[in-house]
Amino acid sequence: MEVVVQLALLALGFFLLVKGADWFVEGASRVAEKFGIPQLVIGLTIVAIGTSLPEAAVSVSAALKGSAEITIGNIVGSNIMNVLLILGVTSVIAPVAVQKSTVKYELPFVIAVSVLLMAIGCTDHVVGRADGFILWGLLLLYLAYLLVMAKKGENTQEESDAADKPMPVWKMLLLIVAGGCLIVLGSDIAVDAATALARIFGMSERLIGLTIVAFGTSLPELVTSATAALKGKADIAVGNIVGSNIFNILFVVGTSALITPVAYAENFFIDSIVCIATVALLWLLVVKNKRLGRAGGACLLAGYAAYFVYLMR
Repeated sequence: MEVVVQLALLALGFFLLVKGADWFVEGASRVAEKFGIPQLVIGLTIVAIGTSLPEAAVSVSAALKGSAEITIGNIVGSNIMNVLLILGVTSVIAPVAVQKSTVKYELPFVIAVSVLLMAIGCTDHVVGRADGFILWGLLLLYLAYLLVMAKKGENTQEESDAADKPMPVWKMLLLIVAGGCLIVLGSDIAVDAATALARIFGMSERLIGLTIVAFGTSLPELVTSATAALKGKADIAVGNIVGSNIFNILFVVGTSALITPVAYAENFFIDSIVCIATVALLWLLVVKNKRLGRAGGACLLAGYAAYFVYLMR
């Protein structure tokens, strides 16, 4: 009976996270528009960070509660899932075009920051505040790069899709506050439920973080990418996923480390290698034709199946 209760709480936590992030992004985007901030800047910052808010909330909450393996497992697991599962499903639904700048700059940058995270973690098995500042410094550089690329017209990011109908300021602020509260509450419920399930089934927090929690916090990306593919707009999928992976490492781990040092267990070394290898595989699949076809998608899905079998062994 306790298992059913904890699964229900986990589902509730994920629902609150997704809904909270949606409201927060909507409210923040509207406020930014109200003050004349360009849509382009909104899309590259608020919306991009908004999709990483579920990961951020869960990771910070887990770190504060001493469940450090959920913190790192959530990020590493989400990044692996984003590439192998979400892009795999998306490109099987519809072949995906990949921009030249994504192949030339962004994919190598994801590999670089993934290697950096592994190097930081393996050095002293903790991601400390100094490391958090380094990650945040790289995040600011990445945002500056996005802005320059967008102005050149070489990188089209999905922008805020807020409706044109005017919204009163009180409602914008209410959305931001309510969204933030739902994110905090949802992350709290999700972490507690995930930890309880790990205890009930005798599973490690690492495994829970890499699978169940990673899947739950990746739901916004999965829904967005699959829906875009079904609507014939799959071209935004790779850019969104690559951006999400960068934000997960630089914004989420960086923010978590600034709030409280995050332990990096030795057994995450293999998972980090897999995380780097998945992006390298994606780069190899798209570097020649700037396109991820159905065969490539099937290859990514097979890779996730193999990784899942490894986790469950």
